[in-house]
Amino acid sequence: MIKGISRIFSIGLLTLMGANVNVWAQSEIDLSKIKLPEGFKISIYAEGITDARSLSSTPDGKTVFVGNRRRKNVYALTDTDGDMVADKTYKWASKTGKDWNMPNGVAYHNGDLYVAEVNRILRFPDIMNNLDDPKQEVIFEDYPTDAHHGWKFVAFGPDGKLYVPVGAPCNVCESEKEVYASITRMNPDGSNMEIYATGVRNSVGFAWDPKTQKMWFTDNGRDMMGDDIPACELNFAPEKGMNFGFPYWHQGDIPDPDFGDKFPRTNFTEPKYKFEPHSAPLGLRFYQGDMFPAKYKNNIIVAQHGSWNRSLDAGHIGYQLRFVQVEGDKVISSEIFASGWLDQKTNKGWGKPVDILEMPDGSILVSDDVAGVIYRISYEK
Repeated sequence: MIKGISRIFSIGLLTLMGANVNVWAQSEIDLSKIKLPEGFKISIYAEGITDARSLSSTPDGKTVFVGNRRRKNVYALTDTDGDMVADKTYKWASKTGKDWNMPNGVAYHNGDLYVAEVNRILRFPDIMNNLDDPKQEVIFEDYPTDAHHGWKFVAFGPDGKLYVPVGAPCNVCESEKEVYASITRMNPDGSNMEIYATGVRNSVGFAWDPKTQKMWFTDNGRDMMGDDIPACELNFAPEKGMNFGFPYWHQGDIPDPDFGDKFPRTNFTEPKYKFEPHSAPLGLRFYQGDMFPAKYKNNIIVAQHGSWNRSLDAGHIGYQLRFVQVEGDKVISSEIFASGWLDQKTNKGWGKPVDILEMPDGSILVSDDVAGVIYRISYEK
């Protein structure tokens, strides 16, 4: 456990060609509440990042992009002196006169920044030469407009395609449109959109195993079946065309009360790992660096955002990072990696992890959309 309170003080706000450049706001985060394995430490990479959600970065790690679900803007954080603390923030909003609609997903690719709204994919060409005044292009605008599970995580796969989930527009329902409850993919210019996987209620994170180049993704289980069912899921999707069961079967072995009698369980692919029910696993990354101990290499770290609809008697769960070891298509082990964002006495989360990003030095960043910060977790022998 790392003791101490992070304090960073504001020294001003500048406006450059429409981009707000913030050089930090005062805040206090008590890092002593976070429990980590021995040798690890947590610090603050950036503060004052309201509703910090999805993360992406340039290859050198000097600029980190942050999506935003509720505040209708996107951030770019720069570390100009290389001390692993961001010292400048660019905050962008739409210049079209119409607010961006939940610009949650961000992905940097070949010099361009991609941002996912509910129904559109935006591209900002040559973003590093346009941080003060980014130029926006719409490359795709035919996703559904439903806000329910409409926010999107996006990432480029090993095939060079942009992968984009489309959540179910409900807690649980059938839909005539196949694109709902799916993961799609498209070319970087927005062409040739196709459905990659179906039966996926609400995925807000996926990554590819660096050894096999195969996809793993998180999926949030349905609500209102009780405190302890169904489990949230970690799924393995090595090829196009797989169906993961929603809305008919949950966690692979629980039939839905309304739809479960329509198809047999054997029609669907079962999860490889079951997270705690309602723990809301979101972002995940395969750790590929050399800073952490060897057991972490080529394995998964998952952000569990935390429950919202468990009863007071059952108590909230999640609000943590989980380490999951995999081998091929199997989960070998799982353990809590970081915890402490949930106040057990009040049953409230003072912070909620959302996404994970590995930096070039082997440390990881973790976004928190409640505390409004980006943490950095590092390791020293």
